[in-house]
Amino acid sequence: MSKNLKLVINNSSQNFDQKYFFEKNELKIILDLYAKMVSEGSWKDYGLNISSKQVGFSVFKNATESAMYKICKNFKPNNKSLKYLITDSRGKILKNSNNLKALLKNINWKKF
Repeated sequence: MSKNLKLVINNSSQNFDQKYFFEKNELKIILDLYAKMVSEGSWKDYGLNISSKQVGFSVFKNATESAMYKICKNFKPNNKSLKYLITDSRGKILKNSNNLKALLKNINWKKF
């Protein structure tokens, strides 16, 4: 078992450090977008990447391919506008903001 994984039995415990994940409202914004894109047939699967520097929500068109996009939250950004990022499959920053809702709202995902 990896020493980076934590088993969380009671997530209200003070031992669980929530700053290393999306907050509830952030995850809702992302999952609402994901549900919309799945219903349109554009996205098929997702994955989560968690580290001490950032958490990422990867979006896949097919489960066997690499991620099309990754919606990231940086925990210690060098610049406020780099708190939330959208990156491509190679990690190139396509768009960034300090506001997740604004970042995701103003994108035409079919043409992006």
